[in-house]
Amino acid sequence: MIIAVLIVFGLCLGSFVNALVWRVREQATEVGRKKPRKDYLKDLSISKGRSMCPDCHNTLAAKDLVPVFSWLSLKGKCRYCRKPISAQYPIVEAITAALFVASYVWWPVPINRPIMDAIFVFWLLILTGFMALIVYDLKWMLLPDRIMLPLTALALVMAGLVVANNSNPKQTIIHKLLAVAVGGGIFYVLFQISQGKWIGGGDVKLGWLLGLIVGTPAKALLFIFIAALAGSVISVPMLASGKMGRTSTIPFGPFLIIGGIVTMLFGQDLLNWYHHLFYL
Repeated sequence: MIIAVLIVFGLCLGSFVNALVWRVREQATEVGRKKPRKDYLKDLSISKGRSMCPDCHNTLAAKDLVPVFSWLSLKGKCRYCRKPISAQYPIVEAITAALFVASYVWWPVPINRPIMDAIFVFWLLILTGFMALIVYDLKWMLLPDRIMLPLTALALVMAGLVVANNSNPKQTIIHKLLAVAVGGGIFYVLFQISQGKWIGGGDVKLGWLLGLIVGTPAKALLFIFIAALAGSVISVPMLASGKMGRTSTIPFGPFLIIGGIVTMLFGQDLLNWYHHLFYL
């Protein structure tokens, strides 16, 4: 029953991710015009704007908004203008639902108290924001503050709950501060040395955010290692095949987020395995 509920909420929040990413981008584009259209900006409101087709801007009916199934029933085309709807929409919805279920199945500590329930709920909200950052970064090579700042607020509340739930809150706070310093500090140094050529400012902020979430310096190093490994697995074959040149750039944010999610769910097991492997 819990898994079924998580699937439904994951699909719905995945749909929200698609709308959020498009609206944030459209708002930025519209504000950048010489004469922004106030009525259009009002329609783009994240909290008040009605769902619309990105092409013809027709307001969508409830039957057009059922995650995954509406896209399938419409054969990937808008009901009104018949222009193609990107496969991004059902893919993001399905992945978000899958991450919700995976988080419940592999959550590293028992969810047996109200405060643990609250921590898990905040994690699901943060996952939703992570999905928005992944989509935005893949499409436009940018991690916008419009998404990063609310995510940071959620992470701070979640961190506060973790501290309150711990028997040694002082040590937990110290570990989190060190994790933030490691997670963002490494990227900040790289950003300064390269003057932004190797890594973007958004990646530095994301490193700080992920450090706060994973909670210890060792886990901060782990998510960076996993991100670098995942980036290499993708980029090396592309370089070898000629699909990407030496001067090509790829968004690193999605890899950082993948590293953060893996570390959040399996980080302690991976660290324990590493310690056992080298008898540390």
